[in-house]
Amino acid sequence: MGMRLAVDIMGGDHAPDAILKGCAQAITDLAPDDRLVLIGDQAVITEWLTEQGIKDARLEIEHTTEVIGMDDPPVEAVRTRKNSSIVRMAELGGPRAGARRCDAVVSAGNTGACVAAATMAMRRLPGIHRPGIAVPIPTFHGSVVLCDAGGNPEPRPSHLHQYGLIGETVSRVINHKEHPRIALMNIGAEEGKGTDLIQGTHELCKATPGINYIGYVEGRDIFSGVCDVIITDGLVGNTLLKMAEGMASSLLKGIFHEVMSVDPDMVPRLEAVIKALFEKNDYHEHGGAPLLGVNGTCLIAHGSSEAKSIRAALKQARMYVQSGLNDAIVKRIAEIEKLMPAPEIKTVSGSTTPA
Repeated sequence: MGMRLAVDIMGGDHAPDAILKGCAQAITDLAPDDRLVLIGDQAVITEWLTEQGIKDARLEIEHTTEVIGMDDPPVEAVRTRKNSSIVRMAELGGPRAGARRCDAVVSAGNTGACVAAATMAMRRLPGIHRPGIAVPIPTFHGSVVLCDAGGNPEPRPSHLHQYGLIGETVSRVINHKEHPRIALMNIGAEEGKGTDLIQGTHELCKATPGINYIGYVEGRDIFSGVCDVIITDGLVGNTLLKMAEGMASSLLKGIFHEVMSVDPDMVPRLEAVIKALFEKNDYHEHGGAPLLGVNGTCLIAHGSSEAKSIRAALKQARMYVQSGLNDAIVKRIAEIEKLMPAPEIKTVSGSTTPA
């Protein structure tokens, strides 16, 4: 049976044109019985398809009249703009959307709004406290899963603890690592360093049976091959991700410039190598990052997504659905809950609160 994939046409810095171009390119990746649901202003979508001469029975349009902008306050916008493309997208991807339910949804729009809408409409998977965004970061030693990358900027220790379990599951199911090494991002490797949040998460991870928790890592360790999963809060995770994207692009451009300066004749010989490295580290080639912990498959693409980003995100969406990742996450969370009682974490004042 084919899949139904929904795309927020109105979300993103280059919407709707780049999003529609990506959807058009993705048509060739669809199975004969797949359907691609284009969510947004029907007049805009129809006009674009007509101009491009695109007619395909696998394309459907879900008309909406409102748009949540990139700068709009996420939760307020989701609550007040019920007919926005992001809200409707989340509804179609949720378990309560009935016959219109889609197997996966994709948006390059306001990240906070996507997280809020998906959490409200899709609900959370059993046992999940707060959904988080998991991003695979390419390194010379293989892919490292970073969670959270922007979904939850103010987490509790129990949230970060679960992100470790979610990242571990992604590493096993998607990256095929048998016993992933889990690490916690901190400002130093010493035992006493870090905030109360970090210390509380550290204690929970150390007390968790059956996981390969290796302790703290610093930012420079991301690319060193010491771990397979990195736990962090959404603010730090998103900052690390954006910095890595900028550094990779700058470094590769710098290498090309230096080669041109030293010996232009070397460029033809190195061009293929530099291009391959650039594509490996180009976020446009990786599509989007899954919001994990919601009861559905939701990919959040970069705000500056281009057509190829959306095409790649749709390929990823199909892969995540087929992988059975959500079922594996639910199973893993349930396994750990049976082994660990709900913890209490001491605050600075000495009182205790649920983690």
